Amino acid sequence: MADLLALSSRIIDGNVLDVPVNRVTNELSELADDLAIVESFSHCVAWRTGDGLVCFDASGVHTGPAVVRALRGWSADPFAALVYTHGHADHVGGSGACAADAADAGRARPRVVGHENVGARFDRYALTSGWNRLINARQFGGVAAELQLGEAAGGPAGRFLPSETLRPDETFGLDHDLRFGDHLVALHHARGETDDHLWAFVPDRKWLFAGDFVIWNFPNAGNPQKVQRYPIEWAAALRAMIAAGPELLVPAHGLPIEGADRIARVLDDIATVLERLVADTLERMNAGQTLDRIIHEVRVDPELLDRPYLRPFYDEPEFVVHNVWRLFGGWWDGMASRLKPSPDAQLARVLAELAGGADALVERAERATEAGDLRLACHLVDFAALAAPDDPVVHGARAAVYEVRRRAEPSLMAKGIFRGAARESRAAQSALSPSTHDETRGDSAT
Repeated sequence: MADLLALSSRIIDGNVLDVPVNRVTNELSELADDLAIVESFSHCVAWRTGDGLVCFDASGVHTGPAVVRALRGWSADPFAALVYTHGHADHVGGSGACAADAADAGRARPRVVGHENVGARFDRYALTSGWNRLINARQFGGVAAELQLGEAAGGPAGRFLPSETLRPDETFGLDHDLRFGDHLVALHHARGETDDHLWAFVPDRKWLFAGDFVIWNFPNAGNPQKVQRYPIEWAAALRAMIAAGPELLVPAHGLPIEGADRIARVLDDIATVLERLVADTLERMNAGQTLDRIIHEVRVDPELLDRPYLRPFYDEPEFVVHNVWRLFGGWWDGMASRLKPSPDAQLARVLAELAGGADALVERAERATEAGDLRLACHLVDFAALAAPDDPVVHGARAAVYEVRRRAEPSLMAKGIFRGAARESRAAQSALSPSTHDETRGDSAT
């Protein structure tokens, strides 16, 4: 068992991130008497209550069996309840493994508790299964994508959410109390990363189960491919957690944190970043600025982003600005020509004609890449590929630019999208001129 609390204290107090904090080991560590965590793609936190095991989240479909095996090495108690902090697949997909364990032992399946919007999320996943598989494969890539995806991996035709995922039996709106033995568990709904999120607090133990409100990365409040996030309510939830006075915080990703002062400091930093981003974006919106200007002007204090639990390795501030705009301003970005635009390919052909051909756009993109202006380079090389979709040389250049762009980006979300663009053009290059294609070029870059 790893001493996760000592590790997190050293990292936070020393403001140093020298070891991985989001680990997929599927190993169990005890955090307190009768409380344990199984570190996985999404953690499962188990409490031995005397009335059975109460688990906060069940991890995903691929990691669920390993999580159950780790729990069974710690306790033979039946599963009394699963509490979903929210309905993302990596948090609920492992519930089928919990149900299978109960069935094998001749026991009733665990009671499942969650917010009332979890069921609606499951229904939406059924409607958009192919879309969710595609965007998660792009966002995570490789093995991590398989951890995120549901059954029938290998194509968008399969189910995003596995069919054996347990739906909540007991739901609530704003607040809800559970009792296990002599212990009260207070569940509080708050919108943040999702509209079905909750955080749980055990008053007599001072335990806080935070779900994805704390992920040991910059908060996932901007994801460019996913539905609306709610940074204002997210920050308010973090303030409410501070007021509860937790002495042990257990997130669904990353390391647990102990100590009231340390926990309050972490929660305050995350809340402050979100509050400032929202305030700065709204100030500019109220002044009539366009989205283009806002995303290039709003910044987060670099000192805050240097905190080991706020580094933009997954999501990033610029994406949160987009989500604030979407929440308050709709989908139009303020540029009149983009309200009802020409097809991208038509615009690209005209620009290529004006520039002297797609090759001229490629050449200028390559110069911009060499100069470090990767934003401009990507615009230009995209137009070149749209203007000359059957030119393998253009696609090779586009792939090369996006491979450089991917290596330069800190966040997994940006890396995934830019890697997807590079792969798209490498595939086109191969189809158009197989003998010149190097399928693995740049793909191992981090």
